[in-house]
Amino acid sequence: MNANITIDDIQRAGQRIKSIARRTPVLTSRTFDTLAGVHAFFKCENFQRGGAFKIRGASNFVYSIPSDELKRGVVSYSSGNHAQAVAIAASSVDIPATIVMPADAPKSKLEATRGYGARVVTYDRMLGNRETIGRQIADETGATLVPPYDHPWIIAGQGTAALELLDEVPDLDTLVVCIGGGGLMSGCAIAAQAVRPNIRIFGVEPSDANDTYLSFRAHARVEIPMPLTIADGLRATQPGALTFPIMQKHVEDIVLVSEQEIRETMRFLLTRMKMLVEPSGAVAAAALFHHKLPEGLGKTGVIVSGGNVDLEFFQTVWD
Repeated sequence: MNANITIDDIQRAGQRIKSIARRTPVLTSRTFDTLAGVHAFFKCENFQRGGAFKIRGASNFVYSIPSDELKRGVVSYSSGNHAQAVAIAASSVDIPATIVMPADAPKSKLEATRGYGARVVTYDRMLGNRETIGRQIADETGATLVPPYDHPWIIAGQGTAALELLDEVPDLDTLVVCIGGGGLMSGCAIAAQAVRPNIRIFGVEPSDANDTYLSFRAHARVEIPMPLTIADGLRATQPGALTFPIMQKHVEDIVLVSEQEIRETMRFLLTRMKMLVEPSGAVAAAALFHHKLPEGLGKTGVIVSGGNVDLEFFQTVWD
C-alpha cells in the first residue's frame, strides 16, 4: 500500500464518494468572530451522512476494495462515528458489516450503527483491545478490515472535507482541525497545503486525550492510558504510525482545550449558531473560542467534525 498520499489521491476520492457523501455547508457567525477574534468559516460535517465526516474515509475505503474481496464483507472497530460510516458504506453496496464498539459508546451511535444494518460486537474499552477483536473477526470471516484512521484510503477520503472547504473559501489563511487518531487532520492538511501552500494548520486535542500533543513535543509517537474525555471520538491512545509523520510535516502546532471549554463551545454553537455538535466536533472551535491559538490567523477554516450526541449527555452540558 502506497503511503505517499497526494492531492490527486484526495481528488480521486472526492469523485469516488460523491454519490454517498454530502457536500456539507460552510457557515459563519459574526458573534463567534467577535468573541474569538478571528474570521471563522465552519465546515459543518455534523450535517454529513451519518452525522460526521467519517463517511468520507469509510466509503472511499469500501469503494476501493477489489470486487472479489468486497463480497466477503467488512469489519471495523470504532467508538461510533466510523462505525456508522462503515455500516452505511457497506449497506450501499449490499455487503455484510461487523463493527466492534465499546459497550459505553453513546447509545445513539450504537443504535444508529445497528439501524444501518451492521452487526455490533461490544467490548470493555478499559480491558479489551478493539484491534485484536476486529482482526480476529476478519480472520475468521474473510472480511476486509476497515481501520478508522491509519490507512491511505481513509486519509484520502477524509481530506475531501478540506478540499470542499477551500473550493468554497479559496483564500483561507488558517485551518484548524481536531485530532483523534489523525486521519482527518492528515487528509485535510495534505489537501489544504497542496491547494494553498502557505496556509497555517493547527491541530486541537482535549487536555485529557493529549497523545498527539505529547508526541509532537517528543518528536516520536507517545502512548497514553485510555483517556476519559467527553470527546469520545478523540480517545485514541497514540497517533497513527501513518498519520503522525504526515502531521509532523504539515501541522504548525497542536493545542489543548479543557472539558469545560468544550462544553462552553457546544453551548455557544447550539444557542447562537443553532448547531447541535458533539464534544469531538466542538474541539477545534473551542481552541479559537477560548483563544488557544496565536493572533493574526486571518480567514480561518474550522472543521466541525460531527454532531452525534446522546440527549442524556447533552443535558449535562448545561450544568
